[in-house]
Amino acid sequence: MPKDLYIGILYSKPRQEEHLLFAELDRRNARYKRIPLRGLMMEYEQPQNSIDMLVNRCQENFSALDAVRTYEDWGIRTINDYRTSSICFDKSATSSALARNNIPSLRTITVYSPHRSIQAMEKIGFPVVLKTIIGSHGRGISRIENREDAELILNNIQDLGMHHRVIYIQEYVDKIHNRDIRSFVVGDECICAIYRTSNHWITNTANGATASNCPVTSELEEISLRAANAVGGGILAIDLVETESGLRVIEVNHNMEFRNSINTTGVNIPEKIINYINYVITH
Repeated sequence: MPKDLYIGILYSKPRQEEHLLFAELDRRNARYKRIPLRGLMMEYEQPQNSIDMLVNRCQENFSALDAVRTYEDWGIRTINDYRTSSICFDKSATSSALARNNIPSLRTITVYSPHRSIQAMEKIGFPVVLKTIIGSHGRGISRIENREDAELILNNIQDLGMHHRVIYIQEYVDKIHNRDIRSFVVGDECICAIYRTSNHWITNTANGATASNCPVTSELEEISLRAANAVGGGILAIDLVETESGLRVIEVNHNMEFRNSINTTGVNIPEKIINYINYVITH
């Protein structure tokens, strides 16, 4: 890392991932600044040019997006940048980007009122998965088995006054071996991947799924890089499902957690991330 360059790490509450990145930067004697999101005070007429690059590691996505956009307006490079982060933040925008770039994904329909939802679900075919367009760790996800279940859930949406929400409906796929795949893309490299295995239909490590190493095949590398490029590229995690017709992308994550994947894959993920930041900041 060039000694004269100064990196800002934007974070909410530092997780183990952020501490691992701090440790890697310390190991290199890099100049960096820890920037807690809630301590920021952004004055638009007085740009803060004290850093050369901002690395967004915030869990508070909506607030962080606003901060990232402001830093970019001040002429400071960001990873992941505002465009990529805003697409990944919104599952509907992600689905649109994947479809526009012909990336194999799950059949998805969005509607904007509950009374159209059942038609969309029947068009896809039960069971379906109902998701909030913003969220992670498997929160806000429901599997709907039939029309009766759909009517009950949609009535609850109406009772909560959520008439104008974006209703995001996706096909349900029985997962082969009760697992899905998370691949990690850093720049133009798919650095590693894990299987996430669970008896529950939501295979998320935050909800107790077991992680194991997944070989990065040529198929997995190709679809992962294509999906990453479709949303703008950077430091990303791609969630995929195995089907009889090949791999299909579920979603793309712009603020990936990786602490459980370092020992699992044998890949030094923090080192890969800082190498990429170093490359971007010097080119």
